Amino acid sequence: MARRTIDDIAREAGVSRGAVSFALNGRPGVSEATRERILRIAKEMNWRPHSAARALGGARADAVGLVVARPVETIGVEPFFGQLLAGLQAELSARSIALHLMVVEDTAAEIEVYRRWVSEHRVDAFVVVDLQVKDPRIAVLEELQVPSLILGGPGRHGGLTSVWADDRKAMLSLVEYLAALGHRRIAHLAGMPAFHHTARRMRALRDHAKRLELIDAVSIPTDYSDAQGAAATRTLLSRSPRPTAIIYDSDVMAVAGLAVAAEMGVSVPDELSIVSFEDSVLTRIVHPPITALVRDTFALARQAARSVLAAIEDPDSARDLETATPILTVRGSTAPPPADTVHETL
Repeated sequence: MARRTIDDIAREAGVSRGAVSFALNGRPGVSEATRERILRIAKEMNWRPHSAARALGGARADAVGLVVARPVETIGVEPFFGQLLAGLQAELSARSIALHLMVVEDTAAEIEVYRRWVSEHRVDAFVVVDLQVKDPRIAVLEELQVPSLILGGPGRHGGLTSVWADDRKAMLSLVEYLAALGHRRIAHLAGMPAFHHTARRMRALRDHAKRLELIDAVSIPTDYSDAQGAAATRTLLSRSPRPTAIIYDSDVMAVAGLAVAAEMGVSVPDELSIVSFEDSVLTRIVHPPITALVRDTFALARQAARSVLAAIEDPDSARDLETATPILTVRGSTAPPPADTVHETL
């Protein structure tokens, strides 16, 4: 069925187009009886204002946008994104605000969506994920003058509101724990190096390798997928000497790595310790369960939603909110390294 218009309402009510506009916008110029008749007909027709008309009238769209530039298949298997969407929607829907989601191929496409949705008045604000090093999206969002919230990463986001946890501190807690167990050869299967949080994790390992007396500390970028996580694990475990501990930037990769270790006959945790930067039901139901950093992603997303709603109410009230650092939860996938590696030194 074609979208109902003001002209349709005017014909049904037997009045002018201008009279319909007056009635729908609560302006004087029509009698109360005529106004009531017009509003009743509009309701029966399920009429809704066009987004462009709403923009001209200064009305809100009652929606927040989330545009994600990642492979769709990667997002589909990551529990983190499920919890993120659930937390955002839980808080927004309680205020009758919609969440508009679009997955695109790259940053250029993401920026194009920002420009189009703002011009069409589709959303009142954006939540931005995967903060990048020298992120080009920040300047665009400031240029568009639309309230926006950056989820993740301290600083580097201009005057926009941000909610974040300290990835560097979290990474360091993992590395120090493994070093305390005696591990000196630690590999890190990282995410995409263009992401700010990935860069901070990689630097944390590199910067503290000497202090922790690590013999080998390498970060290998991936796309977060189970396929790349498995392939990189297979390569690492084929080396001589191989790492005695591997840190994975996602739970999906950690589970894939555990499967590869079993495939190659490498015992976890006797010969290899595995740690995940993200926790989920996946890391808890495998055998052995995987040591992981635990955080309440649902609560983090709800806080992000509250912050972006505050930015809509007052665009000049941008604030930088640091949330709790994820907590290391030790499970069965970590142990001291094999005895023949304990006495290795730099």
